[in-house]
Amino acid sequence: MRAVVQRVSTSSVRCGDVYEEISKGFNVLLGVQKEDTSKDADYMVSKISSLRVFEDDAGKMNLSLKDVDGEILLISQFTLLGDARHGARPSFINAAAYEEGRLLYEYTARSLRENGLRVRTGVYGGDMEVTIVNDGPVTILLDSGKLF
Repeated sequence: MRAVVQRVSTSSVRCGDVYEEISKGFNVLLGVQKEDTSKDADYMVSKISSLRVFEDDAGKMNLSLKDVDGEILLISQFTLLGDARHGARPSFINAAAYEEGRLLYEYTARSLRENGLRVRTGVYGGDMEVTIVNDGPVTILLDSGKLF
């Protein structure tokens, strides 16, 4: 499982009639790989929940999402699994099949909520318009296989 976590002052997603918006918090772009399991999702939930990238009174990135009463906008993005090392057209063979990916995406959203976080979601597999106002900018890459 791969994620791009961006600290945002605001973020929104639109997909047809569905519109979700958050203020201070994280925009999380999440890609699910073929071999991912709930263990990978649990790793992501733990990392996202505990990331300390919000500034404290001394101006140091020392506070978590819970500490600042932030929100999460969780967006599915299979293109994070794209492999562009060969040629000009990325290969997406490592991305999970639709149903398996959807189930793990929903599991991740549910687990984040069970962890006490406020989570809004995009439409899994939908053609979405995402607006991200990155605060900092602060962007963290996560990979459940600990590749980085």
